[in-house]
Amino acid sequence: MIPRRQGEEVDTTMTTVVPLGLAEQTEIRAYADFVTGAPAPLRERLGIGSLDLGPVRAITVREDPSRFFNRAGGFDVDRPADAEAVDALVEFFRTQRVPSGAFMIAPSVLPPDWAAIAEKFGLTEGARFVKLGCAVEAAAAKVESLAPLDPLLRVGLVEQEHAREWAVAMMTTFGFIEPGMDEIAEACVGRPGWRQYAVWEAERIVAVGSIFVNGDCADMFGGATVAGWRRRGAQSALLAARVLAAQAAGCRWMVAEAVPEAPGEHNPSLHNMLGIGFERMYERVAWNWHA
Repeated sequence: MIPRRQGEEVDTTMTTVVPLGLAEQTEIRAYADFVTGAPAPLRERLGIGSLDLGPVRAITVREDPSRFFNRAGGFDVDRPADAEAVDALVEFFRTQRVPSGAFMIAPSVLPPDWAAIAEKFGLTEGARFVKLGCAVEAAAAKVESLAPLDPLLRVGLVEQEHAREWAVAMMTTFGFIEPGMDEIAEACVGRPGWRQYAVWEAERIVAVGSIFVNGDCADMFGGATVAGWRRRGAQSALLAARVLAAQAAGCRWMVAEAVPEAPGEHNPSLHNMLGIGFERMYERVAWNWHA
């Protein structure tokens, strides 16, 4: 179902580190809690909506021009992406009046007739992601092997007084500049289930990252370093802080997503995670629907 680009090696085999359903559901629950936990007036203003379909969840942020948060995920062997589910989710996207939405589906739970389903609903292949998973205890034992943090920088937990600065650094670095998007992130700081971290230089936040705890599994969420402060160990420091936070929260597993490497490319974030015990679970395509 996932064609190879020329010269690319695609590994779609699964690891047994994290149960597939838990991995996918932890990711979509993190996104859903991130946007739907915003205050009601902000949800109304930005057109934030959500739908639960068993373990599958869908969310929309109508006023975000990036369309990044318009997505559905959480499919597993008990709730595959069959025609009935896709129909209900497409109807949700239409009802929310969004121009597009993405279906995040692990390749092993695509039904045999997926090609026909995709054609029927006009779904096309979009961005690709590597799904990663690890055992938390094993990763925590290796965090000291990560690159050291520049001595001029420090890493720590984000408290409420830094919520606004942290949110602006996160959302602007990712390119979410529509008014109100930073307020979504700000409202997330300190919410149950979340841990937010930052790297500071003096009094300025220069890198950010979070985890979302979903029972036995934690999701790496929103790691970003502001331009001009990269290659100084901030990413590694945030990775270590979040692994140890997952351990402290009693999580058994962690999951993350990374952009796959094209031939000749090197993704430091991917290799940092692989270096402390994350495994490639599978490569996943985002199947895009357009109104």
